[in-house]
Amino acid sequence: MNYSSPSSKQSLDSEVIRFAGDSGDGIQFTGNRFSSSVSLFGNSLVTLPDYPAEIRAPAGTVSGVSSFQLQFADHDVYTPGDQCGVLIAMNAAALKKNIADLKVGGLLIVDKAGFRDSLIKLAGYDANPLIDGSLKAYRIIAEDFTQLTLHSLEGLGLPGKVARRCKNCFMLGIALWIFSQTLEEAENWIKDQFSEQPQIISANISALRSGYNYADTTEIFGESWQVGKANIEPGRYRSVSGNEALSLGLITASFVADKPLFLGSYPITPASDILHQLAKYQQFGVTTFQAEDEIAAAAAGAALGASYTGALGVTTTSGPGLCLKSEMINLAVMTELPLVVVDVQRGGPSTGLPTKTEQSDLLFALYGRNGDSPLPVIAASSPGDCYAMAIEASRLATTFMTPVVLLTDGYIANGTEPWKVPSEEEIPWWDKPEVSVVGSYYPYLRDHDTLAREWVVPGTEGKQHRIGGLEKKSITGEVCYEPNNHQKMSDERALKISNISRFIPNQALLGSELDELLVISWGGTLGSVKTAVNELREHGYSVAHTHLQYINPLPSNFSELLNNFNHILVVELNNGQLKQYVQSQVPITIEGFAKIDGTPFKVEELTTAIKKTLKEIETGVERVES
Repeated sequence: MNYSSPSSKQSLDSEVIRFAGDSGDGIQFTGNRFSSSVSLFGNSLVTLPDYPAEIRAPAGTVSGVSSFQLQFADHDVYTPGDQCGVLIAMNAAALKKNIADLKVGGLLIVDKAGFRDSLIKLAGYDANPLIDGSLKAYRIIAEDFTQLTLHSLEGLGLPGKVARRCKNCFMLGIALWIFSQTLEEAENWIKDQFSEQPQIISANISALRSGYNYADTTEIFGESWQVGKANIEPGRYRSVSGNEALSLGLITASFVADKPLFLGSYPITPASDILHQLAKYQQFGVTTFQAEDEIAAAAAGAALGASYTGALGVTTTSGPGLCLKSEMINLAVMTELPLVVVDVQRGGPSTGLPTKTEQSDLLFALYGRNGDSPLPVIAASSPGDCYAMAIEASRLATTFMTPVVLLTDGYIANGTEPWKVPSEEEIPWWDKPEVSVVGSYYPYLRDHDTLAREWVVPGTEGKQHRIGGLEKKSITGEVCYEPNNHQKMSDERALKISNISRFIPNQALLGSELDELLVISWGGTLGSVKTAVNELREHGYSVAHTHLQYINPLPSNFSELLNNFNHILVVELNNGQLKQYVQSQVPITIEGFAKIDGTPFKVEELTTAIKKTLKEIETGVERVES
């Protein structure tokens, strides 16, 4: 059998496919392998994994459904797509939860084994949707793929339960045939992943090939499709998630800073993968410490202690953990030591929605500490951008001797995209502050440009000094309670942070200052907002776009840029936190468009909101926000 790719193909410029099933059906594996295959082929892609918070959610229930969506194309794409053209549903619950997102006329592939009467009832259906006519708007292929999988594995001697787990490989084989992909990437991954389990390798590869053969020989799928290769800049690429890219960025930063990397962390969704990733790189001088809790004395405290001794100290967390780390972050503000704090945001408050995305930690990152304790806050915009922003957070922390909060979110942390591996020449290098070797030592004598104090590690001869949470005397560093000194030190700490605006890029603008409306986005909303604005501009709408990555301090030209527009719309996945912050920094009227339902923005949501705002501007309607 030839597993290279079907010969008869219908060309497409893009497509969106979604895999869905129980959280134990291997949906994330299936989606990741399909993504890797089309990425290796040369498509541009963006993915959206979605799964329950429970390790093993109740089987057959809508709340227990796991899904994986990706858009792949022959041109640049920035979102996983609003609706899918192909939906592969393993059971009734997966269909129930996802059918609304399948385009009219789309291809629906379902495993009939997941539509037993009990499962149909458990999913909330009154009747079998495969036969009641409710799916007539779609092209349906319904077969007992579980039984076909079992037939394909006869003779391997596998227990029935183990054999059934291979049905995701059978479905993957079908999907790869439909889109004219080869089996090479998936087979190689299976061989590598299960290298010590030859029977499992044989079973999964047999199921994979059987699914491919089934699609090829039964002809029920018609001709296959092929999405052409994207015109991608030459280079070496790999598919990365945001957490993977961020981990690689931290390692790169440690080399640039010439400091060993220390990660003090406590596992928390969706940040845990950073700890898992960095634990693999001990050969690069990486130390990982899994603390017993999030409390400052453990994870963040260990990272700050590592910074005190000359390492690049990093701690990773999500919203609930950021709350617990606030005391130690504030100690880093007072001691003026570098500390990189990565907050992978999720739905809140409290435990909230552990596996869903949100941007609601912004104001806490800016202000969630006692006293006047300013620090830089920056945000990554895409999975690949997490690499660059991890390096940037490290640059700011070590150059300006300050804790830095780097905000990502669950969407870009778990999502993947092709990422061009930078050459050594493309890595951003920065000048490392030198410790003076002559003259008297003054712990709080500040650099003329950066206003940072020297980073002196314990044991440096002649440079003994005090640190701790008590206020220090300016320049000399003794504990000091004098009112005038506290005012001076507070002002100096604030000025050091605001001064960073001189060392970061100016705010860029997509569009013209003559456009009627400026849309502001930040963090992981970039892809959907950029796509929406581009579509509207192509259709003649007077709308511009600017995307924030440096939130505190804001870029030096930010206020001037905003003052060129009479109408501004801030788009974010919270209840208006960036809007509130920007208005506190730039005294102008700003409108907001926000949601907090745990999902990324769809492009259609944004185009509708922007059109509505432009219509209100045109007609002079004053908006009343809820």
